[in-house]
Amino acid sequence: MAHIFCKGAFMRIPAVVMRGGTSKGLFFHERDLPTDPGTRDRFILAAFGSPDPYRRQIDGLGGAVSTTSKVAIIGDGAAHGVDVTYEFGQVGIDQPLIDRRGNCGNISSAVGPFAVDEGLVTPTDPVTIVRFLNLNTDKVIVAHVPTLNGRFNPLGDFELPGVPGTGSQLQLDYMDPGGAVTGKLLPTGNLVDELKVPGVGTLQVSMVDAANPLVFVRWEDLGLSGLELPSEIDADSALLARLESVRAHASVLAGISDTIENATLTAPSVPKLSIIGAPRTYTATNGTVMDGVETSARAAMMSMGRTHNSYPLTGAIATTVAANLPGTIVHQAADRSRDQFIIGHPAGVLTMTADIVAEGSGWKVNSVSGFRTSRRLMEGFVLVPDQRLESVPA
Repeated sequence: MAHIFCKGAFMRIPAVVMRGGTSKGLFFHERDLPTDPGTRDRFILAAFGSPDPYRRQIDGLGGAVSTTSKVAIIGDGAAHGVDVTYEFGQVGIDQPLIDRRGNCGNISSAVGPFAVDEGLVTPTDPVTIVRFLNLNTDKVIVAHVPTLNGRFNPLGDFELPGVPGTGSQLQLDYMDPGGAVTGKLLPTGNLVDELKVPGVGTLQVSMVDAANPLVFVRWEDLGLSGLELPSEIDADSALLARLESVRAHASVLAGISDTIENATLTAPSVPKLSIIGAPRTYTATNGTVMDGVETSARAAMMSMGRTHNSYPLTGAIATTVAANLPGTIVHQAADRSRDQFIIGHPAGVLTMTADIVAEGSGWKVNSVSGFRTSRRLMEGFVLVPDQRLESVPA
């Protein structure tokens, strides 16, 4: 379906709402969106109801938190030797911003199902392989999509912590994910850096860029126990400010942002900050007691200034890689007695596998794999008034 322009009224563009992992977002075909970048961004912002100074996105389809304010644009991948291309955007809630500096693993998990159901690939039951290029990072991802009668089959018995019920298991292989944003697996060249943060002190941090760049800091170095729930962290405005300051200073050190101020204003989604530590027994958000013996590390991640309620897949990729690099604070803290790396996060556990080999004086990350579920939630048209395409509200 092509978009329809109604002069003096609204722009009407087909879209699909997809849940991918523990996030959901609006999916558009690239061919349906305006070709002018400015008009395209204004349409997307208005579609989500952003910017909204009340942080509710009440005048759009956004869900008022970072995990539900995401957009995916899907294009033809033939010129790149893949099935489809995929551009991710983290849509600001109270800012007129679409941050494209990194990828989202959760939304990535919905790309394969979308491609199958939209007829962009030829299905091969019971599993259809979809190769797609993430344009944000210029990295290829291979999705193993369960299909039935030529359509994505969302039904199964796989449980994903943070999502109610069960679904079919989607395997995602991130090929050669190192240096996705900064061009280097270790953005600073160091396994551990000393980060001086006014009002916080000097912290030992590790920065790893695999699928997305992450900065890792220990729970204890922030005065935390590792037992805190996301609601407890988010209720402490002073703590949130310190965490953002750490993330912003790391962004400058990694060469992602030129100033501390710009790290917050223009690159709030990269690097992401992960609080990491040794395995421990803690209570998950659903009240389940998680036995530390069954995990490799205890971690929580920040997303757009708030604590993620589970653990993003791209963050899990970087965390898994960091755990395999001797010397990082993740490697120091983790229980590495298993072949798999199991992250204990606020909603439960996440199991990851990695193929990493020594190469010269460094390492080569061939692939990292994880599992997600997905579901098509809604299809229809997004309507945006013409006047919203002419300027973005402050």
